[in-house]
Amino acid sequence: MACLVNSSAFAFSGISPLHSRSDSVSRRSNFPYRTPTTVSIKNMPSKQDALRFPPLCQHGGTTRQGRRKTLSPIKSMQDHEALPEGLKPELMPKHVAIILDGNRRWAKEKGLSMELGHLSGGRVIKNIAFLCNKWGVKVLSIFAFSTENWTRPKEEVDFLMGLFEEVGQTYMDEVTRYNVKISAIGDKSKLPEPLQELVATAEETTRGNTGLHLLVALNYSGRYDIMQATKSIAGKVKDGIFQVEDINEILFEKELKTGCAKFPNPDLLIRTSGEQRISNFYLWQLAYTEIFFSKKKFPDFNEEDFIEALSSFQKRERRYGGNK
Repeated sequence: MACLVNSSAFAFSGISPLHSRSDSVSRRSNFPYRTPTTVSIKNMPSKQDALRFPPLCQHGGTTRQGRRKTLSPIKSMQDHEALPEGLKPELMPKHVAIILDGNRRWAKEKGLSMELGHLSGGRVIKNIAFLCNKWGVKVLSIFAFSTENWTRPKEEVDFLMGLFEEVGQTYMDEVTRYNVKISAIGDKSKLPEPLQELVATAEETTRGNTGLHLLVALNYSGRYDIMQATKSIAGKVKDGIFQVEDINEILFEKELKTGCAKFPNPDLLIRTSGEQRISNFYLWQLAYTEIFFSKKKFPDFNEEDFIEALSSFQKRERRYGGNK
């Protein structure tokens, strides 16, 4: 589940996590983590990306005459672009969740480093987020780093923590430009302090944005979410804020970390690499979610695959336990 994702989760080549850190953050952080690579997301190619869209990291450019040009703010969700042929706007999922699987295996098969696997997967996330924003999906959830991912080799965990911070800093202006709202969900208290500060800044900066709501699950698990919600409710009952009789599904959902989203429960869950399990992700929220399993490893998941998942979703009849 661990992948290159933070504020917008966008990158492709290798990385040196400290390269893009601002002086102010560097002075107060003394980061304990380093990576063996010397590549950076600053070096990602400027050509069209894996989903055939210009990289969103290009905040401007030059015309053939050499004059500087800038990107205009993204259209509102009400003005989203026409959908690919065969997809119906009234049947689009409001919330898409993705379990990013296969980054390391993809890299191993190609003789590449683990770092490049995560970076390649992150580039796919950038494009999926762009497509969601363009096609009117309201919420995109990314399972970036699970509570179980801490058991991975320290070198990999340190790499990911540094990468999350570099990506967040590098693309913060872009996230704002494209009207994306960021929420990091999970136990953020266990993240490195500089990353906690960056997450808090990203959430505050994008709080008023009205485009795609990107939920980045960092140090998250479904069991953790249910436990923290239960403890929160128990504490409020103890303090007399409400009574046991007041507890119902609506109240409980508000206490879950996804309660920050207008549409907290995914309509569609996508998992890549051929695995067919939910791996302690949204255990409560996935009760009536449609699931699409792709055999492709995540770095190979492209626009056509995403359209296939959306098309599969639109062909299904959702009965929610009743008859229609």
